[in-house]
Amino acid sequence: MAGRINDDDVKAVRDAVPIDSVVSEYLQLRNAGGGNLKGLCPFHDEKSPSFQVSPGKGLFHCFGCQEGGDTIAFVMKIDHLSFSETVERLAAKAGITLRYEEGGYNPSHQRGERIRLIEAHQAAADFYVRALESPEAEIGRKFLAERGFDQDAATHFRVGYSPAGWDHLTRYLRGKGFSDKELITSGLSQDGRRGPIDRFRGRLMWPISDTAGEIVGFGARKLRDDDNGPKYLNTPDTPVYKKSQVLYGIDLAKKDIAKASRAVVVEGYTDVMACHLAGITTAIATCGTAFGNDHIKILRRLLMDNGSARVIFTFDGDSAGQKAALRAFEDDQKFAAETYIAIAPDGMDPCDLRLTKGDDAVRDLVEPRTPLFEFALRQIVGRYDLETPAGRAAALDEAAAVVAKIKTSSVQREVAVQLAGLVGILDQEFVVHRVAQLARWARDRGDKGERGRGPGGPQDRRGGAPQRPAQAPVGPSGPALNLRSPAHRTERELLKLALQKPALVSPAFDAYGADEFTAPPYAAVRQCIAEAGGAERGLGDNREYLVAVMDAAPNNTVRSLVTELAVEVFMGRTIDETYAGMQLVHVRLRAVDRRINEVQGSLARLGSNVAPDDLAAAQNEVWVLQQYAQSLRAKGADAL
Repeated sequence: MAGRINDDDVKAVRDAVPIDSVVSEYLQLRNAGGGNLKGLCPFHDEKSPSFQVSPGKGLFHCFGCQEGGDTIAFVMKIDHLSFSETVERLAAKAGITLRYEEGGYNPSHQRGERIRLIEAHQAAADFYVRALESPEAEIGRKFLAERGFDQDAATHFRVGYSPAGWDHLTRYLRGKGFSDKELITSGLSQDGRRGPIDRFRGRLMWPISDTAGEIVGFGARKLRDDDNGPKYLNTPDTPVYKKSQVLYGIDLAKKDIAKASRAVVVEGYTDVMACHLAGITTAIATCGTAFGNDHIKILRRLLMDNGSARVIFTFDGDSAGQKAALRAFEDDQKFAAETYIAIAPDGMDPCDLRLTKGDDAVRDLVEPRTPLFEFALRQIVGRYDLETPAGRAAALDEAAAVVAKIKTSSVQREVAVQLAGLVGILDQEFVVHRVAQLARWARDRGDKGERGRGPGGPQDRRGGAPQRPAQAPVGPSGPALNLRSPAHRTERELLKLALQKPALVSPAFDAYGADEFTAPPYAAVRQCIAEAGGAERGLGDNREYLVAVMDAAPNNTVRSLVTELAVEVFMGRTIDETYAGMQLVHVRLRAVDRRINEVQGSLARLGSNVAPDDLAAAQNEVWVLQQYAQSLRAKGADAL
């Protein structure tokens, strides 16, 4: 049984790996003010960035879907890893050797499945790269040379070769300590009559990496006529590889995509190579599948959907390429970026174009030329005889339904006017009205469907997660949070101070009871702070303090509220001792006033039935509380 990772080592890993450097491997981050960074949330669809990272605190929080936590929690969530797998992966990144309470130093049998599969793919990639230098691989080197790729290009993209024998790689990886089960699970081997055999044999190999740069699969190109397999063979779906969720070249292109706010989508591995070598370092490709929703999510997080973002699709000019372009247009509205299509006049792909006409021709190809919607509409309209009234009507019916899917009304109208010109209908307003009518019908059908969803609530029409009600409970049962309430606003500010700037509220804050917070979710956070050692603990290692507060949370809902409060900006302009004192006084003063009202209300209800001693004690308590309230109003924080 695997041993428990030493707590000091977990802390060392958490401190050693900056959260912003980890998160930026998956999405583009920009300045959000107050020392925070923001980006599009990787855990739910959204149009504007509500995902924030606080490098100073080592925390992230999404104000849209409420996901939050530290670096370890982020990696666990986004890569579906266990706690120990995540710590091991981050430890390797930081060069930290882990100790286990039972079992010594980081033995391979204690490593999680994902880490083992990634290591197997890394070892396989090294094996394939070396094999490309063998005499047998001459056919592979010739294939690359004929397409204009020299040894330096092969090295840059880590292109390799899988030997034609049955089990060369399998035996090599067994010798590295990988089990037959791991080799089958990874997709590198497959079951044979006498045990595992290599899945890829006698092929040119391209390693496929995820956004973080870890090799998760391979694409293999057929080289020999006696190979009866498909032209391209990819790794099957495995625990680390889902073809609908990976883009070839994304590890090489992600920084330039984010920097330039531009992505170029091509069809094959050699097209990516050709584009990058020609200076188009934002090129990526799908891996044997259509460009779909998950691919869009990857690009949107990198592009961050600003107004200048561009996505350029380069499809072959044949019918298959045209179909691919139409499929891409179906998803066009899921981008906030502008989308274009680039097709070489003679229908060549970027690889052939570079070989025939050079790098300049490839660079010219991907300059935005034709908007994707215009290309798609031309493809639709081109199937009909526009010389006849019936042909024009049929073309309008099909194309108008596509235009009606455009959600921005101004853009929808503009495209509808262009459609009128493409079809040859002089009455532009008729076409605009027809498109608007189809859009309205679609919305009405959608609304009815949403109302019929039942208690789950309506979906965000932009395709995102369900929208939370404005005053939805965020924690234990009780009254909903209402930030228009002065009491709730002040309690929230005080908790933010206790989490983010504990020096401004210590030691006074630690004398506050959970019952002084009227909102049950805030009372729960106050209790977590107390169980973590109080705000005074935050005067030392603030990150360790925040982790302790999160660990004290009774459930994920409270834990999410902790991360939210720990990264949220303050309402005030100047956050100093005066501001902190105001929050402390307001929360305490309201608690004192509530207690006065409670005692006086109890006395009024009991009337003459109160025992003389109890009456005297209650009256004395009210007098003391009233004096304290008067002092708080007069002296402020000095009276605490």
